[in-house]
Amino acid sequence: MRAWKERGLRRFAPVAAELVVQRVPRPAADVITYIPPDGDRSVKRGYQPARDLAEALGARWRLPVSSLLERTRPIARQTTLSRSDRRRNVRGAFDVARATAPPAVVLVDDVFTTGATVDAAAAALRAAGAARIAVVTFARATR
Repeated sequence: MRAWKERGLRRFAPVAAELVVQRVPRPAADVITYIPPDGDRSVKRGYQPARDLAEALGARWRLPVSSLLERTRPIARQTTLSRSDRRRNVRGAFDVARATAPPAVVLVDDVFTTGATVDAAAAALRAAGAARIAVVTFARATR
């Protein structure tokens, strides 16, 4: 995971997607979206793991991929934060880039740690009209 996220192992997204589709049935959804990257980290990495995973899953599940979410503000790095601090850190950090969201959305992130990030993103999607949100991640971090 660290090589994929922090050291530029770009070719890993198709492998990760293949492993996901072997374990997770295709969700009933209108679209796949993903957690948008933090601007500074995305520039440093030169790619976006969550977006790359979403696109690889979209190809395998034959679902369109769309960038529905945008960040409303920069957030502090989550790696050293407690569960409650993570929730506070990302609260209100996302908005839907369009007026409305489709009714059924697959939300993709690369790693699920506490769920704070996907909860905040899902709240924005629900506020914009999404009725069903399925969250798909490649890895689950343990603390």
